[in-house]
Parts: sequence; C-alpha cells; structure tokens
Amino acid sequence: MNPVAIRLLSQQLMAPQFANPADVVSHMGAMQAQEYRMMRWAVAMRTCRPSHRAFKEVYDQGRIIRLHLMRGTWQILSSEDYWPFLELCAPKAVAVTKGWMSSNGITIHDDEQKMIRSILEQTADEKGSATKEDFVRALQGKNIRMADRRLSYHIRMAELSGALCSGELLPMKATYALTANRVRKPDGIDRDETLLRFTRKYFQSRQPATLEDFVWWSGLSVSDCKRGIELMGDGIHKETWCGRDFYLTDDCRTRGFRKGRLLLIPPYDEYLIGYKSRDVVLSSEYRHRAHNNTGIFQPVIVHDGIICGNWAPFRDNCQAEFFTGKKGIDDLQDAWQMYVRYGKR
Repeated sequence: MNPVAIRLLSQQLMAPQFANPADVVSHMGAMQAQEYRMMRWAVAMRTCRPSHRAFKEVYDQGRIIRLHLMRGTWQILSSEDYWPFLELCAPKAVAVTKGWMSSNGITIHDDEQKMIRSILEQTADEKGSATKEDFVRALQGKNIRMADRRLSYHIRMAELSGALCSGELLPMKATYALTANRVRKPDGIDRDETLLRFTRKYFQSRQPATLEDFVWWSGLSVSDCKRGIELMGDGIHKETWCGRDFYLTDDCRTRGFRKGRLLLIPPYDEYLIGYKSRDVVLSSEYRHRAHNNTGIFQPVIVHDGIICGNWAPFRDNCQAEFFTGKKGIDDLQDAWQMYVRYGKR
C-alpha cells in the first residue's frame, strides 16, 4: 500500500474525476471552510478545470452550503447531504457550542433565543442573502443591541437548528439565507442510512484512514464511528501500514499518481485537517510549519504528496519558502499559474 498516493487520488488532488465543484463537495462529504476566501480554491483545485466562476455559480444556486457543522467549525457540504448530515451532527455541535458559551460566560435563555431567531429568520427572508451587519441593523431597529460574540452564538445556533444556512457568495463577507428558501427538507431521515452515507463519503475521499482519523474528523462518538464502519460491511477492509490499521474501500483508486507534481494547498485543507495521522504526509520536525496546537492551519506546498513548504495565497506574485530545501520558486510556476488562472475563470 502506498498511502500517500492513495490519499492524493482519493482526495481528487491528483487525476481529478469531477468537472463540477458541487460534485467534488458531494464526493468529500464535507470540507473544512474556515477561511472564507480559500475554501473556493480548496474545491476548485480538485476539479478538472479549476474555476472561481464555476464555484460561485453552484454556491449561489445553493448546491454548496456553508455552515458550522462538525467540531464547532465551518464546513461546506452539498445540498443533498445538508439535512441528513445536520441531523446526524447537530446534537454534538450544539453541545460543543454551549460549552464554548459557558466558558465565555454567556448564557442564552430559550425566550431570548426564540425572539432573536425570529428576527434573524425574517431578515434573511427579506434580504435573500443577509450579512451579519444586516442582522445588527435589524436588531437595532427593534432597540436590541448585543455584543458581537453573543450575536455570533445566536447565528450559529440558528444554523444548527436548520433555520439559517449560507446565502450568496460575496468576495469577503459571509451571508445567510433562510434554509427553507434554499434547501428542500426530505420527508424522512433514517439515522443508520445517514451514518452509512457519512462514513462511506469520509473513507472514499480520505482513504487510507484510521478509526482515530474518522473520530477526529467527524466529531462523532467512537461507537457511532465504529457503527458506521460496521454498516459498510464488505465494502471496506483494513490494511496495516507501519504498525497501524488503515481502512480502505474495496473500490479505492490506485492508478493516476504522477511523480514530480507540486500542489499549492490552502489553509485548513482536508489534506491535513481530515486526519489525526498527518505524519503520513508531514514530517514531525516540520509540523509547526503546517499547523499549531490551537487549530491554526497554514497554506502549504506539497511535492509528490509530502508537505515541503509554505506559500502566500494573497500576494500578486509567487512567494514561497521550502523547508525541505529540495525545491525552489521556479519549480512552482506551473502550480502558481493554475492558481492565477482559477481566479480569472
């Protein structure tokens, strides 16, 4: 087993199979979207022809939805997965959010939550796509003023209730829409069916991965994660690599890896954040160059699947630093030009 090559192929970072950004997100199940601008590149670089316009089109159509879903952080997922995955993950996400509220000395009673949510819903419905500033103005119009952090918790709890989801894509600001106007709710959701779907999408897009990887990424309990793997039955198997058990689907891709390829990976990308077993692609001596212990992830350069440097996404020209010392700026030109073209398409 070559875990590095298989991860590149499974994550669509090598020989991508999809032309449409919505299909990439559906394949991945959910993708970290902490950095509002760079989530677009994270999806686009996994398509056959990276295009900012293509991403915006499906995002504005509501085929890609952004919300706080797992581990109390931002993710994007496809509209078809929105309701079942929200129902699966929301209870844990609500508990995490309430824990953070408590640690910040914030208490929101049910009466307050109901009143504020009604105003947020009305504003999102009227605006179509409302910014946080729109919510502030709507609240002020009713003589309600509150700290920014408190309002953020109200918005997040509205997301986790299924009342609000992402609106249209703006250059720098997140927007919120009334979910009922954007994503149709299915008649019934079976938990085991959802858990199977959730598990399958994780392993098909991130294999080879360990049980611990899945637990970390999903934020679900160990028992739920084991149950999901059990539900996959003969469609998944274990292989041992360097003394650890990794799961692979029986139809995993093994062909299409091409040596010599350099990739510009955005911050908070699933190539790292989707695992606990990051040492497969990141040497421990350089771990601090890719992420710290408080959850901050940096943009990184990947060569043949191994993280070897950092790059600067928001500069006018290619700027990078290789900490392995094996490559230089000139080697990055093809990858940089792909990134530049993506923003123009």
